[in-house]
Amino acid sequence: MAVTIRRGEPRDAAVIAEFNRRMAWETEHKHLDPDVLARGVGRVFGDPAKGFYLVAESAGQVVGQLMVTFEWSDWRDGWFWWVQSVYVRDDHRRQGVFRALYADVTARARSAGDVAGVRLYVERDNTRAQATYRSLGMGDAGYLVWEVMLAGG
Repeated sequence: MAVTIRRGEPRDAAVIAEFNRRMAWETEHKHLDPDVLARGVGRVFGDPAKGFYLVAESAGQVVGQLMVTFEWSDWRDGWFWWVQSVYVRDDHRRQGVFRALYADVTARARSAGDVAGVRLYVERDNTRAQATYRSLGMGDAGYLVWEVMLAGG
């Protein structure tokens, strides 16, 4: 299967929002509001400081995606790129789509010249995803993610 990776464009917003909705249900059994998703995806396209999407295409259709957001590290005097909103369509899983997306994002990070590393978070019980990330050379960074949800979150 031939897969092409490219930077997401506003014309991809609807499929990205739908993939985000599917991913939230599959991984966390959360129903996300489609209107909120559409606005959130649109805001990434409207403000490059928020991040960017990469999409995987096969036979002219988007079959996978990820989003990159940015975190400045004063410890490393460089950026960490956070990989988020990872989704590969059911009928294209286990065919190298995520591997191609990951290779593209790490190549972009290396060529940027000021990226200290690439990070992502994964559900504790999602051992299949963890095995995939491990096979690509990633490792547990030793952190737990804690949060407090605020209004609108």
